[in-house]
Amino acid sequence: MGRIVAPFGVKGWVKVEPFTAAAKNLLAYPKWWIGDGTGWEECTVAEGRAQGGMVVARIAGCDDRDAAIGFRGRQVGVPRRELPTTQANEYYWTDLIGLAVFNETGQAFGKVIGVLATGANDVLVVQGERERLIPFIAEVIAAVDLQAELMRVNWNADY
Repeated sequence: MGRIVAPFGVKGWVKVEPFTAAAKNLLAYPKWWIGDGTGWEECTVAEGRAQGGMVVARIAGCDDRDAAIGFRGRQVGVPRRELPTTQANEYYWTDLIGLAVFNETGQAFGKVIGVLATGANDVLVVQGERERLIPFIAEVIAAVDLQAELMRVNWNADY
């Protein structure tokens, strides 16, 4: 849902880069899971606000800049059950990561390892024998099968 990029001020606030469609959407969740590669802990958001494209928030119990520095670089998540249900042809980025990608002729391109927000449209980062950037738009994405962990694309191997 986001990444804590820096402390904000001297009273324990943090600046968060949200991975949501609108920065304020992250504030709809009163509890965040904050973690890194070593583990996650549930934290209560004491207060927060959207500021430009970022979110600034104070985590309960984080009352000074030194404590806020300890959160730098950590990821912010929320339990999946708290997220809105997706509609047809809507996907959370996390659901796309790991899907095997094939074109219409059956050529394997590799797996989705990331998604980039470019402003105009999202772009899949697909890693196989080489890295490919494939736009995540209706004209290119032929089918997504989350159960089978497959994606079929209208994309030439030479692109």
